[in-house]
Amino acid sequence: GLESGKPIGPFDVVKCAGPDDKVKVGDELCYRCKYGQRPMVMVFSRTADAKVAALVKKLDTAVESNSKQQLAAFVSMLGADREALEAKAKEFSTKSKLANVPLVVPVEFENGPADYGINPDAEVTIIIAKNSKVTANHAFAKGDLNEKAIDAVLADVEKLVK
Repeated sequence: GLESGKPIGPFDVVKCAGPDDKVKVGDELCYRCKYGQRPMVMVFSRTADAKVAALVKKLDTAVESNSKQQLAAFVSMLGADREALEAKAKEFSTKSKLANVPLVVPVEFENGPADYGINPDAEVTIIIAKNSKVTANHAFAKGDLNEKAIDAVLADVEKLVK
């Protein structure tokens, strides 16, 4: 993925589920553009397993508790079948009961936006940004997202809003 200090470019997604943020389910937009210069966390995931759910629930809480700092986040589901990804995103959101984090499928759904350089072998990639520049990047191979890794991501999120 993008390295620290690199600019984050726009990319279009389809909203599949999430909070009432004036974007309707099924709408195509650029959440990165919508969030602008705000501090944001972009999760790119090829799975909707329990570890990703644990990470996203903690991000959902962080977005809520850092509303004054305008922290924002969204989860992009990646894979080969767009319809299956949209269904997975909806199910994931319903099960996780997310209040602040939209789930989306990028228009470039197989591996995310080309200019983001997301490693096709990474199961989960997290890009943390502020002022349209990457401040931290985490990529995890299948099975490597664990409590210690989630804590490292959240530590970088905390730095972002300080």
